[in-house]
Amino acid sequence: MKTEQDIHLAPEHPPGSEKDKLGLKRGELAKAAGISLETVRFYETKGLIPEPPRTSSGYRLYPGRTVERLQFVQNAKSLGFSLRQIRDLLTLRSEGADDCHSVRDQVIRQIAEVDDKIKDLVRIRKSLENLSQICDGNDPMNECPILDFLQQNKE
Repeated sequence: MKTEQDIHLAPEHPPGSEKDKLGLKRGELAKAAGISLETVRFYETKGLIPEPPRTSSGYRLYPGRTVERLQFVQNAKSLGFSLRQIRDLLTLRSEGADDCHSVRDQVIRQIAEVDDKIKDLVRIRKSLENLSQICDGNDPMNECPILDFLQQNKE
């Protein structure tokens, strides 16, 4: 898992900058961003990266700044943000608000979601520990207390 020091959310290069002028084919873009070709396609269909212009021969040429955008997406994903939340963060970033209060609010909401998931995982772990203690592993399969427990109707 990435730590705070691993996450780099540098601003994108403005359109027309030298880095932006470099055209990257999809495979080159995937390699530069450290993701698969399929992931690039997926993010494009989900609207996380804009569809690039095509050359006269039909090749897609992505602006160089798309690499940074994909890194942003991957970093946000590694922190548990959903694709919808990532799209919202990208929108906030491009709108040029006066401050980053909205972004901080999203991070605080994400912390609450992570805390809820941790509580659920602790509950599941306790249940699994209890299940492991009701079976010594020596009963015949058709008398397994774990399988019997799982078969019960929970209403």
